[in-house]
Amino acid sequence: MDIRRTVIFIGLAISSYFLILAWNDDYGQKPQANAPIEASANADTPDVPVAGNTDSDTPADTADAAESEAPQVEDEAPVVSAAAPTGQLISVETDVLQVKIDPRGGEIVEVLLPEYPASIDTPDVPFVLMERNDRRTYVAQSGLIGKDGTDATLYSAEQTSYELAEGADELSVVLTTTTDQTTLEKVFTFRRGDYLTDVSFRIHNTSEQPWKGRFYAQLKRDNSDDPSKNSSMGMSAYLGAALTTEEDRYKKVSFDDLEESQFKAIENGGWAAILQHYFLSAWVPPQEEQHTYNGRYVKGNYIFGFYDEPTIVAPGETGEVGSSLYMGPKDQDRLSEIAENLELTVDYGWLWWIAQPLFWLLQNIHALVGNWGVAIILLTVLVKAAFFKLSATSYRSMANMRKVAPKMNEIKEKYGDNREKLGQEMMKLYKEEKINPLGGCLPILVQMPVFISLYWVLMESVELRQAPFMLWIQDMSVMDPYFILPLIMGASMFLQMKLNPTPPDPMQARVMQFMPIIFTIFFLWFPAGLVLYWVTNNVLSIAQQYVITKQIEKSA
Repeated sequence: MDIRRTVIFIGLAISSYFLILAWNDDYGQKPQANAPIEASANADTPDVPVAGNTDSDTPADTADAAESEAPQVEDEAPVVSAAAPTGQLISVETDVLQVKIDPRGGEIVEVLLPEYPASIDTPDVPFVLMERNDRRTYVAQSGLIGKDGTDATLYSAEQTSYELAEGADELSVVLTTTTDQTTLEKVFTFRRGDYLTDVSFRIHNTSEQPWKGRFYAQLKRDNSDDPSKNSSMGMSAYLGAALTTEEDRYKKVSFDDLEESQFKAIENGGWAAILQHYFLSAWVPPQEEQHTYNGRYVKGNYIFGFYDEPTIVAPGETGEVGSSLYMGPKDQDRLSEIAENLELTVDYGWLWWIAQPLFWLLQNIHALVGNWGVAIILLTVLVKAAFFKLSATSYRSMANMRKVAPKMNEIKEKYGDNREKLGQEMMKLYKEEKINPLGGCLPILVQMPVFISLYWVLMESVELRQAPFMLWIQDMSVMDPYFILPLIMGASMFLQMKLNPTPPDPMQARVMQFMPIIFTIFFLWFPAGLVLYWVTNNVLSIAQQYVITKQIEKSA
């Protein structure tokens, strides 16, 4: 009978495994379509901060203001040029960026990241960070507005294609236009190995009157899904806007918030960003100046950026204004160099104070071993060593409970019908034997903050994106494609439970029997790196618990 039950159980387990594989193929985790497609050659209605004659701090409640798709700038006459079909897009290529610029307004309408493949199966197809086409709208805009502003003008360039020359460290793309008052140059400066681009305006006042205008820079995105997200079980990475303020080092302004009301804040220095899984774009203005940060939701698009105080250029003089624009991965080291608190866009949640040291340690281990999977295993060993004494105390408690199990059974048989007396006698036994019945739960409770922190490290750290381990695991940031690690984790958890004493309460004992199954199902769609951590931790715990249990049994 036992053999028959075992065979049936194994058959059901194998069948369930293949059913889960089939379900995952049809409905499970799939990479988002992110291959480059042709950019649109037509510009939309300009989205610039509109100037208005009002003393109010809030956007004007007028049709013109609503159509502008941007917050109102006070005390200036509105200047908004009508959008027109663009000319040929200007292509720019460096070693880490592939960018397309629209000559109409000088908008950045496409950004590809060749160092980051769209999919592990398509290593030659770059990840698409920004684009303006039928699939998605996500662009970086900048210009000059106000009384003498020249926003949405059509620029010209010497070439339609630019490439960083071999051996060169810098590439400048200069767009020019001429008005009755000025000769204007919009200059994009790209650097080798860097995702930070400088965008500046050189204003040559050729008139006899002072030129006056405001510089603005903003990001525009529609409500499309994050193309870099996974469909795995668990918490999702933040998709929305963010900035830094004097009150909050890292302040989220969600897209839902922008739909409800406009955002406005005046800050010294700072930055304005739109975040997604692993990547971000951020305008970083001069840090020694004051800027007005603003955000709006208009016509299905989210607008987030800043504008400056008016710039005045005297007749015959030249003025320059601008900002830096980061378009790339959430590289904490580089972001911390660019601006204060910008590295906080790598969002580790409320347990950041644990996650950041864990990532630092993981990063340094990886620098030594060169494999993120091995680094996770070694990190687990170090974490386990840090909690060694705590775990040992718990395992001794459980080993002692196994030792007194016969006495517990006697009490259960004697007072089984009297639950109150049974509880009293059990507590008396625990006191006499110096046993903590909850001691076995302590290691798990202590590990949970570490577990959650590591989850966010694996979720948010772009360094682990598409990072291989060995054999069938070629991406530690996504689930095990064959669920082998979760099954090993479940088996290790089952073995560990066999080393623990059986709870005296039958209901509790039955629940504990199902825990390995529940955890296995729960971990099926977790990132492989996280499951690897748990498997390693279980194996180390089993070894430690086995040794302690044998020592207690020998001393009995």
